[in-house]
Amino acid sequence: MNPQKDKYQLLEKGARKICSLLHKKGYIAYFAGGCVRDLIMKRKPIDYDIATNAMPEEVHRCFPHSITLWKHFGVVRVLLHEGEYEVTTFRSDGPYLDGRHPSSVVFTSPKEDAQRRDFTINALFLNPETNQIIDYVGGQEDIQQGVIRTVGDPYHRFSEDYLRLLRSARFSARFNFKIEENTLKAMKELHAGIQKVSAERIRDELVKILIEGNPYSAFKILDHTHLLSEILPEISTLKGIEQDTEYHPEGDVFTHTLLTLKQLKNPSPVLAMAVLLHDIGKKQTITFTDRIRFPKHEAIGAQIAKQVMGRLKFSRSEIEDTLWLIKNHMTLLQYNQMRESTRKRLFKNPLFPLLLELVHIDIQTSHGNISSIQQIKKDYETFLTDLPKDQPLLRGQDLIALGFSPGPLFRTILNEVENAQLEGILKTQEEAIQFVLRHWQPS
Repeated sequence: MNPQKDKYQLLEKGARKICSLLHKKGYIAYFAGGCVRDLIMKRKPIDYDIATNAMPEEVHRCFPHSITLWKHFGVVRVLLHEGEYEVTTFRSDGPYLDGRHPSSVVFTSPKEDAQRRDFTINALFLNPETNQIIDYVGGQEDIQQGVIRTVGDPYHRFSEDYLRLLRSARFSARFNFKIEENTLKAMKELHAGIQKVSAERIRDELVKILIEGNPYSAFKILDHTHLLSEILPEISTLKGIEQDTEYHPEGDVFTHTLLTLKQLKNPSPVLAMAVLLHDIGKKQTITFTDRIRFPKHEAIGAQIAKQVMGRLKFSRSEIEDTLWLIKNHMTLLQYNQMRESTRKRLFKNPLFPLLLELVHIDIQTSHGNISSIQQIKKDYETFLTDLPKDQPLLRGQDLIALGFSPGPLFRTILNEVENAQLEGILKTQEEAIQFVLRHWQPS
């Protein structure tokens, strides 16, 4: 069986097992939310949420391998061999005083539970015993019509949790659905509310927008509703920053940046952020000489990207990797002038495949001549084939055996030996030893 298909089947099997046991105990138990939406749309759910009228204590008694996450909100995580599942008691919510959590919760009926959810397409239930869809909010019709609509009044729904402003853009782009008129109007008028959402939650939603598919459309919506200027003003201010039409016939820096997002195919978060921010330094570096130029924009851009990603609470490693890509995205323009050792050092960097993809996307959405990138890809493939031959000829312990004392000189010697090895000058350890002794004397 296909392992991927097997994974999805196993996940659904576990969800059905939970519902079946709760039914046998006399409770209602439905699949709820996004998994129902995905099943209707013939997509594979990546997780299953279950809604029930069983209280958290009852769910925990039925499933000893479970964790009560938020007893007040009726959320229990059930751990099975098939996967992990959130089982939530049907509830209605009181006012959202902090912009994220309801001030009070009342355990209630499926119909009232549906009314508290964000969008109609996410407020559906499915009874796994009968495979019947339970729809109190018109979610099935909105799926058929391709519409993103809040459950109830959009102003009220968004003010409960302003992260929903970003989620609506994400769902619209991901499913290629249009946003219903009143929902879109509310997004425009309430855009400043996103400032009340924590940086971590905005970051997580932004990453989902970038990696789940169709980020170009999502960013167009964010720009149209003024949300982009709230969460990423550095991107918004790229509008009107002209570029040389010979190299960038597509338009200004903002247009180019959005077009690069069109080229993302299941990217890692690091590549996605590097693509989004790779030209963010152009506003600060634009010059008008013989033509429009942006000297050192990659270095300035890396500095700005560090501030942006720090503000959004990305991890240190994610920031460092993204900055390396941004700093080096112009490097390959000098590929033909590089020493062979410089090329191979680049190839050895584990981030190089991402750099190659970034530069490919950058060129593809500008002048479009990717012949140089195709040649670099061939050289890189050859390098990977020959990689076993490029193990270091000398290490620090070899220098000690030759009489050298550990210290800063070690790095210099080993770097020069590696350069000569990468360029094919040195092929054996004996040649490397003689090379060292010709140029340096043991202490």
